[in-house]
Amino acid sequence: AAPAQAAAVEKIRPLLTPEEADVFRRGRNAQVHSIPSHASRAQYSTATALEALFGWLYLGGQRQRASDLFDVMMEE
Repeated sequence: AAPAQAAAVEKIRPLLTPEEADVFRRGRNAQVHSIPSHASRAQYSTATALEALFGWLYLGGQRQRASDLFDVMMEE
Protein backbone atom coordinates (compact mmCIF):
# COMPACT_ATOMS: atom_id res chain seq x y z
CA ALA A 1 0.00 0.00 0.00
CA ALA A 2 1.15 3.53 -0.72
CA PRO A 3 1.55 4.67 2.92
CA ALA A 4 3.82 1.72 3.76
CA GLN A 5 5.88 2.18 0.60
CA ALA A 6 6.26 5.88 1.29
CA ALA A 7 7.55 5.15 4.80
CA ALA A 8 9.99 2.49 3.54
CA VAL A 9 11.51 4.90 1.02
CA GLU A 10 13.11 6.93 3.77
CA LYS A 11 15.35 3.97 4.60
CA ILE A 12 16.87 3.82 1.12
CA ARG A 13 16.80 7.43 -0.03
CA PRO A 14 20.30 8.19 1.39
CA LEU A 15 21.69 5.12 -0.40
CA LEU A 16 20.57 6.07 -3.90
CA THR A 17 23.14 6.92 -6.54
CA PRO A 18 22.64 10.22 -8.37
CA GLU A 19 21.19 8.36 -11.37
CA GLU A 20 18.81 6.36 -9.14
CA ALA A 21 17.77 9.55 -7.35
CA ASP A 22 16.99 11.11 -10.73
CA VAL A 23 14.79 8.16 -11.73
CA PHE A 24 13.07 8.37 -8.34
CA ARG A 25 12.46 12.11 -8.75
CA ARG A 26 11.03 11.69 -12.25
CA GLY A 27 8.72 8.95 -10.97
CA ARG A 28 7.56 11.15 -8.10
CA ASN A 29 6.83 14.01 -10.47
CA ALA A 30 4.80 11.86 -12.87
CA GLN A 31 1.28 13.12 -13.48
CA VAL A 32 -1.29 10.86 -11.84
CA HIS A 33 -4.98 11.29 -12.52
CA SER A 34 -6.48 9.53 -9.54
CA ILE A 35 -5.32 8.92 -5.99
CA PRO A 36 -6.69 6.13 -3.79
CA SER A 37 -8.67 7.32 -0.79
CA HIS A 38 -6.35 5.50 1.64
CA ALA A 39 -3.28 7.56 0.68
CA SER A 40 -2.35 11.22 0.54
CA ARG A 41 -1.11 12.74 -2.71
CA ALA A 42 2.45 12.85 -1.28
CA GLN A 43 2.33 9.19 -0.19
CA TYR A 44 0.97 8.11 -3.56
CA SER A 45 3.60 10.12 -5.46
CA THR A 46 6.39 8.64 -3.33
CA ALA A 47 5.05 5.10 -3.80
CA THR A 48 4.85 5.69 -7.56
CA ALA A 49 8.46 6.90 -7.53
CA LEU A 50 9.58 3.81 -5.63
CA GLU A 51 7.85 1.55 -8.14
CA ALA A 52 9.44 3.47 -11.01
CA LEU A 53 12.88 3.06 -9.44
CA PHE A 54 12.50 -0.69 -8.91
CA GLY A 55 11.08 -1.11 -12.42
CA TRP A 56 14.01 0.84 -13.87
CA LEU A 57 16.52 -1.25 -11.95
CA TYR A 58 14.83 -4.51 -12.96
CA LEU A 59 14.51 -3.64 -16.62
CA GLY A 60 18.10 -2.38 -16.65
CA GLY A 61 19.33 -5.76 -15.46
CA GLN A 62 20.34 -4.44 -12.05
CA ARG A 63 18.44 -7.11 -10.14
CA GLN A 64 21.04 -7.44 -7.40
CA ARG A 65 20.91 -3.70 -6.70
CA ALA A 66 17.11 -3.86 -6.56
CA SER A 67 17.34 -6.81 -4.18
CA ASP A 68 19.85 -5.00 -1.97
CA LEU A 69 17.66 -1.88 -1.72
CA PHE A 70 14.59 -4.00 -1.05
CA ASP A 71 16.43 -5.79 1.78
CA VAL A 72 17.30 -2.44 3.38
CA MET A 73 13.66 -1.34 3.14
CA MET A 74 12.44 -4.50 4.82
CA GLU A 75 14.83 -4.28 7.79
CA GLU A 76 12.98 -3.67 11.04
